[in-house]
Amino acid sequence: MDDTVSKVDPKLLDLLVCPLSKGRLTYDREKNELVSEKARLAYPIRDGIPIMLISEARRLDD
Repeated sequence: MDDTVSKVDPKLLDLLVCPLSKGRLTYDREKNELVSEKARLAYPIRDGIPIMLISEARRLDD
């Protein structure tokens, strides 16, 4: 995977919240996703752009 695609601006991370829970997101570098622990969802990042749609999010299963 190209490094430039997987980088997310830390300032952007501070501004973004989960659209479902309005909670904080953490960046999962390995999977290139923004994770909402509160909503148990992971939002994909495509071409460096976070896709903040609940319908596009992956459910986190334990």
